[in-house]
Amino acid sequence: MTQALCPGTFDPFTYGHLDMVKQCLAFADVVVIGIANNSKKTPLLSVEKRIELAQATIREAKLETRVNVETVEGLLADFCKEHQIDVIAKGLRTSQDFDYENPMSQMNRQIGAPPTVFVGCKPALIHVSSSMVKEVASYGADVYTMVCADTARALYEAYQVSPPNRDNNVIAARFDKHNS
Repeated sequence: MTQALCPGTFDPFTYGHLDMVKQCLAFADVVVIGIANNSKKTPLLSVEKRIELAQATIREAKLETRVNVETVEGLLADFCKEHQIDVIAKGLRTSQDFDYENPMSQMNRQIGAPPTVFVGCKPALIHVSSSMVKEVASYGADVYTMVCADTARALYEAYQVSPPNRDNNVIAARFDKHNS
């Protein structure tokens, strides 16, 4: 059984992240979403909330039989050894993502982590990043096409803003369009 690890802060987990997970399922039997509990970062959402929302997105996509969500603390190489991870997968939207991720993958490899594969993003999702989603949500604007409904509600609550009035059929149609 091949296991791929998709590590990240996932503050929050987006449909771009979900696309990466789906692509990984083409070469891995199981994908582990490793949510970093990094004391050097100050996420908007707690690690527990990020896990809960990633799990909600995975359930919505009906992938829970092949995708697990775990907390990653410490070195990625150690996590990979403990969980018998065969490959690390990192998503790329732009060349800047590669410039950031490649040296990290080389360092991880040097300290005993499995190889890293880079997964390209669907063109329709290139603009979707956790930072952008948070920025848009902070103004109460519509993020339902970028994150699952539970995540959108959690963001509006965290920013104490009113969510936009949405038709659930429109939300479902847009989710299907971007994530099929």
